[in-house]
Amino acid sequence: MSAITGLILAGGRGQRMGGVDKGLQSLNGRPLVASVIDRLRPQVTGLLINANQNPDRYGAFGYPVIADQMTGQAGPLSGLQAGLLACETDLLASVPCDSPLLPHDLVARLHDTLLRQGADLAVATTAGRAQPVFLLLRRYLTPHLNEFLTAGGRKIDLWYSTLKVAEVAFDDCPQAFTNVNTLQELQALSGQSLS
Repeated sequence: MSAITGLILAGGRGQRMGGVDKGLQSLNGRPLVASVIDRLRPQVTGLLINANQNPDRYGAFGYPVIADQMTGQAGPLSGLQAGLLACETDLLASVPCDSPLLPHDLVARLHDTLLRQGADLAVATTAGRAQPVFLLLRRYLTPHLNEFLTAGGRKIDLWYSTLKVAEVAFDDCPQAFTNVNTLQELQALSGQSLS
């Protein structure tokens, strides 16, 4: 498989969780982002963490921490832009910091379909719906994304709708894309095996 940089998006404001830094919330005694690192790290050749607060705490995991380049909150696209600008490989795989059950074969399946279809990016889907931050994209898209953001674009699926997109169905493991947006959802995952 090609060299691929992994990007964990932890730059959000956690508004639905009361404004806390979601990636650092405790799940089974460990920060949520630690479970995401455990899942993603074996699938990629390098790892970046996009975070706009608590850089020292994220840096303690041993991977480069990059902040959004844009001022103000531009959502996950701004984190994706930061990842592309810091990426030194031709491919970047992005996942959110709040999905501790992400598939162990996520990157391999996205990669296979991306190459087979000659696409600009590959996105995971479940039940016919895109999981828009679970992406594998080519670094050459950086200028295209910069233009979209400069023009005021903020919706990730609107950005990539103008590209050649490969959709990769993960209907065999829809629970893998469970994301934690509230303290209740975090509590519901507590005690579950994350292996």
